[in-house]
Amino acid sequence: MTSLISEAKAQKVWFDEDNLWISLYDGRSLSVPLAYFPRLRKANKEQLNRYELSGGGIGIHWEELDEDISVAGLLFGTGDLSSSQK
Repeated sequence: MTSLISEAKAQKVWFDEDNLWISLYDGRSLSVPLAYFPRLRKANKEQLNRYELSGGGIGIHWEELDEDISVAGLLFGTGDLSSSQK
């Protein structure tokens, strides 16, 4: 199970009003509430769509928003840790 999580890579990212959606190369899709990520929740559509997949899809990066999300972290259920790192 851990290998399925650690090897997961994002292929496509999109949003609806309340969720971040990720399509993985292995065929799985993942939906995560934007409430988990305050920076993303506050961003406009143009900012949300200016992401890049990092490490071949192991992460998602928004330069303008200073946000990085690990696909494995999402599968483990890890939300935004920035408030806990203060």
